[in-house]
Amino acid sequence: MVQAALFDLGGVIVVGPWEGFAAYERENGLPEGLIRRINSTDPDSNAWAQMERGEIGLEEFATAFEEEALALGYRVHGMAVLNGLSGEMRPAVAEAVRRCSERLKTGLLTNNYLPMASSERSAEMAELMGWFDVVVESSVVGVRKPDPAFYTMACEALGVEPSACVFLDDLGVNLKPARAMGMTTIKVVDPDEALAELEAVVGFSLRG
Repeated sequence: MVQAALFDLGGVIVVGPWEGFAAYERENGLPEGLIRRINSTDPDSNAWAQMERGEIGLEEFATAFEEEALALGYRVHGMAVLNGLSGEMRPAVAEAVRRCSERLKTGLLTNNYLPMASSERSAEMAELMGWFDVVVESSVVGVRKPDPAFYTMACEALGVEPSACVFLDDLGVNLKPARAMGMTTIKVVDPDEALAELEAVVGFSLRG
C-alpha cells in the first residue's frame, strides 16, 4: 500500500529548465541541446553537480561552467543560463499534490542551487510548499539525485519504507535508483499521462 507520494519540482510541478536552456541556445546561436550536453559530461563532478550540492557558489559555478563550455568549443554565459531556470507552475500537478497531502505523506525531492528558505516565494509557491510534510533540497543536504542517499533521507524523514512510496520525476536517471530501492516510479513526460498513472497507484482522484 502506498503511504507517501514524492515529487520532483522542476519538470514535474513546474515547467522544467529545458525550455529555458533551449531559448538561451536559440538566442545565442548555439547548438540545440548544448547545455544538457555540458551537464551530462562528468555528471557527478561537473560545475552543475557541485553547485547543486552546495559545494561552490554561483560565481564559482559560472566560471567553471563557462570553462566546461569552452572545452567543447563554445562560449556560454553561466549566470545567464541560471537566470532562465524559473518555470511556470503546472496547476493540475499542484492540485494533485494538494489532494495527495490530504490522504498520504508527501515529500518534495529537488536538486537546486539555492535553498528555498533563502529565496522569495510567490503566494502560489508558498501555498504549494505548505502541502509537503518533508522537503529535501540538494543545496541543503549536500547530496543530489540520483545518489541513493538522497532518497533514503526522504524516507527516513517521512518514516516510511521505500516500497511504500511513489515517486515522480522527469528524468529517468533519477528514477532508476528509486525504483531499485523498491519505490513505484512515474516518469513525467506528459503531465496528464503521469497524473493518470499516479491516480492508478494511489487509488483516488487527483483531477476534476
